[in-house]
This record gives sequence, structure tokens and C-alpha cells, in this order.
Amino acid sequence: MHPARRERPNALNQILYADLASLSQERQALDAIVIAWAGELTAADLDHPLEYRNMKGMPMRKQFGSLVLNLFNHQTHRRGQATTLLSQAGLDVGVTDLLALIPDEPAA
Repeated sequence: MHPARRERPNALNQILYADLASLSQERQALDAIVIAWAGELTAADLDHPLEYRNMKGMPMRKQFGSLVLNLFNHQTHRRGQATTLLSQAGLDVGVTDLLALIPDEPAA
């Protein structure tokens, strides 16, 4: 658990941070932890089953590499949902296509 977090969620809908500033600070700290962790992963780390219990306490056994893939893919899914809701509320979210955000490389 990150030192900045005083409590762990008891439910998926529990609000841990009452304002955007504290949420943003925690998110930046967690992002740094995830980036460092991902940089240390090896193929061997990903190639084994992981046993754990989900939020309902049910025992699970899944391939660790697939769980890591889901961790990153699910964030993309949630960003898409947030973008859709903001667009439906009439807000211009700008360009969301990753291809448009990747800078052009100079010709060789």
C-alpha cells in the first residue's frame, strides 16, 4: 500500500478522495509505482498462474501475464467510457485517436 493512502477500499464504489487535487496526487504516485514495477517485469514473471481472491472473496487462478494485460487494457476502456460521457454532456474532448497524438518522425 502506498504511504499516502490512509485506507483501502472496502467496495469498488467507495470514494477515497473527496477532491480532484488529492486524487490527482495519489494517481501520480501510483502511476510512478506501476511504471517502475512494469519496467522490472520479465517474460518469466508473466508466464505463471496467479492465485488470489477477488473483491467478493472468491478464489481465482489466472495467468499473470493476462492479468497484467487486463490492468492496462481496462484503463483504456474506462478512459473511453469517460470520454463518451463527457461528449454526451456536450463537452469537446478534443482528438482522442492515439495515431493523431503520435508525433511524426523526420524522414531518414
